[in-house]
Amino acid sequence: MNILLINHYAGTNEMGMEFRPYYLAKEWIKQGHNVKIIAATFTHLRSKQPIVNQTYTTENIDGIDYFWIQTPKYEGNSIKRFINMLIFVIRLWFKARYLATKFAPQLVIASSTYPLDIFPARKIAKLSGAKLCFEIHDLWPLSPMELGGYSKYHPFIAIMQYAENIAYRYADKVISILPKTLEHTVNHGLEPNKWNCIPNGIDIATWQQEILPDADTVKLLTDIKRDNYFNIAYLGTHGIANALEYLLEAAVLLKNYKIKIILIGKGNEKHKLMEKYKEYLNILFIDFIPKKMVPFVLQQFDALYIGWRKNALYRFGISPNKIFDYMMAAKPIIHSVEAANDPVAEAECGISIQSENTTAIAEAILKISNMNILQLNEMGKKGKEFVIKNHTYNILAENFLKIFIN
Repeated sequence: MNILLINHYAGTNEMGMEFRPYYLAKEWIKQGHNVKIIAATFTHLRSKQPIVNQTYTTENIDGIDYFWIQTPKYEGNSIKRFINMLIFVIRLWFKARYLATKFAPQLVIASSTYPLDIFPARKIAKLSGAKLCFEIHDLWPLSPMELGGYSKYHPFIAIMQYAENIAYRYADKVISILPKTLEHTVNHGLEPNKWNCIPNGIDIATWQQEILPDADTVKLLTDIKRDNYFNIAYLGTHGIANALEYLLEAAVLLKNYKIKIILIGKGNEKHKLMEKYKEYLNILFIDFIPKKMVPFVLQQFDALYIGWRKNALYRFGISPNKIFDYMMAAKPIIHSVEAANDPVAEAECGISIQSENTTAIAEAILKISNMNILQLNEMGKKGKEFVIKNHTYNILAENFLKIFIN
């Protein structure tokens, strides 16, 4: 099967997010399919952008054909970001006949978070006689409405809503990463039998590689372990959405215990958090580490933490890559969340508590730090077994295509 996957934000292991298109494509190629990923040359999610000098550029990365569409740079959620989206969609629209003829896709997947890519995707699918899939990451325009306070009458929202409705009306199938979006999609015109859920996951090959850490990483981790503290790590973006201030306030409550909180990564909130909590010896900030080092680093700690803000959008569920990485590391997880689903509770691999509750986080940390090694190992084992059974990309990629083949 020839599969054309349109994802504005698609990246690679080296470039950074989004990783899902990259991992799905790798698995589909292993299964004997031909895959082409169409992505923009600039997105705010990547740590590294492709280097191109033309409007359209083809590049093969790790066996995957990427078709880069040149788009302008932007910062934040300004008008320039919307212009970036429009240029991507318009340029793809004008290249539709070329892609339909040259690549002859049998399956076209529109997967760019925002729904505008349904228009060129539908055009390509019609020209090539391909099946059309619309993939839901976040619900747009509902997300900017609820998070950004936009009115449903705002021109930007109206355009996005029209595109979302078109996607549900004309897609042969809808794939949702989030597990609880069925009712929303049906309310906007989708036939219920077209809805499916394929969550996020992990690339098992990444965890099977033997990565030798550099000397600086070894020294850093050795120094952390030397004090014989119970070490709890957070690895990921330091942003407003990650609600890290509640974890750090919990660390302050636990400053007289032999418990250390380690935060690894970067983000807009990192400098402010470092400045506020610099006097506390049980809080440590570490710089961003390459993705290939994540498996090794996660396994060096006693437990791992992930937190969320209280957000009405989580009524549609969550499917964070971070949790699945944590599970694969076979470490117990402290999960501060209020959502329609909870993978940690489902896997019985940690302790789940209320979002934005400093006291509850501190109590969970204290409870898990008092467990013996057998209890901790058992929790970690359950998480690893759960993710291998349900969330490896070889399984997810196969299940994805079964929806269109059967």
